[in-house]
Amino acid sequence: MLIPALLLIPLAARPALPAEVYFEQTTLVRGRGGVAAPGVVSRVWYAGGRMRLEPGEAEGGPALVLRLDLGKAYRIDPEHKRAVELDLERMRARAQMDLALAGELMGGAEGRVRTSELRIGKVVAGYACRGYRIAAGGVSMDLYVSKAVPLGVDAFADFLEWSGASRSLGGLLGEIRRLPGFPLQTRSQVEVMGEVQETLSTVTKVSLGPFAAGLFELPPGYRLESEEPLAGR
Repeated sequence: MLIPALLLIPLAARPALPAEVYFEQTTLVRGRGGVAAPGVVSRVWYAGGRMRLEPGEAEGGPALVLRLDLGKAYRIDPEHKRAVELDLERMRARAQMDLALAGELMGGAEGRVRTSELRIGKVVAGYACRGYRIAAGGVSMDLYVSKAVPLGVDAFADFLEWSGASRSLGGLLGEIRRLPGFPLQTRSQVEVMGEVQETLSTVTKVSLGPFAAGLFELPPGYRLESEEPLAGR
């Protein structure tokens, strides 16, 4: 659940105090022949160094809580009333490996990056958006952004550096940082080993905090466990 969310969550300008923003996002992936897998729904609560991610449309399911402000992360398991404390450094190493492999498979995020404004905008999640196309080699991204959402393109910059995503994105990240607003829809086309894959990520709902107390804390009464060590360690 972690890596897709991090790759698809848009980035934005860091305020003096982090905004509390909740959004729901649906992601579709089309591969060979234009066949799309069922849409994947992500629910995200963002408050600076604190994040909560849940899959699906219903509340109360499993969750990933990131407390980068404390250097901690937890996997919340409501079914068994337990919380597993994750090894943040192991997560970072795993993220860097996955993203580095993705970058190698794409093989096209290098070279001259071109940015152009799209002629026609659109309304996404009730917000009027301007569209931009960013392309380099075999990678092309159409992003529709809005200034009305209180986020911009640097809110996750520190997290991207931490995860290694900034290296896999190459020069595209610098252009994404310059966009005037929060991306509410992103359509990317990537050539992977000679096959074009399209990913469409659309924010369908946005709401502002303040969030309920305890959203980023361990639920009371849950058993706290440590992540199992890797085999051979």
